[in-house]
Amino acid sequence: MTLKRFFKKTFYHFSKNIVFVVNIVDPRMGMLLYNRLLVFVGVRLNGIPRFISTDVRIDTFELIELGERVVISERVILLTHDFTYTTALISLGETPETDISVHRKILIGNNVFIGMRVIILAGSIIGDNVIIGAGSVVRGSIPNNSVYIGNPGKVIGNIQEYAIKWKSRSKTTNLILQKDPK
Repeated sequence: MTLKRFFKKTFYHFSKNIVFVVNIVDPRMGMLLYNRLLVFVGVRLNGIPRFISTDVRIDTFELIELGERVVISERVILLTHDFTYTTALISLGETPETDISVHRKILIGNNVFIGMRVIILAGSIIGDNVIIGAGSVVRGSIPNNSVYIGNPGKVIGNIQEYAIKWKSRSKTTNLILQKDPK
């Protein structure tokens, strides 16, 4: 790890604890500060995220790109590196002098909801208007307007159909739809 990366990671981890405390008092101010911290350490924001938990694990800041109105829940891992290449080379009898890692970007589109404990692997591209269910493992490309769940993850539906289903349920059951207090 380079000295610059070490200081950036250290600054990030120290600062996000301050943001966590601000979040308790004023969630909107906390999110504003956290967005600025993410940009400062190298995350590319193409709009304003709705919410990103401070306990999201980000591997390499500069390889993350987030769209407008993104929600990233607690304990999500954005994994931009892959060390399996070394293991594969050794299986061929080609032992490298040191471990070799492959690093790839993670791109997350607009209006994306990512549930708790999701793992997003290196090189993943998530389209616009996507819901990723809690605990899912994301690998590859997820098309626009999708609902994606599971391990291994798969597209299980269309986001518009999902919205219509929930609207219908809220009228026939005692389901409570609650607006975010401002």
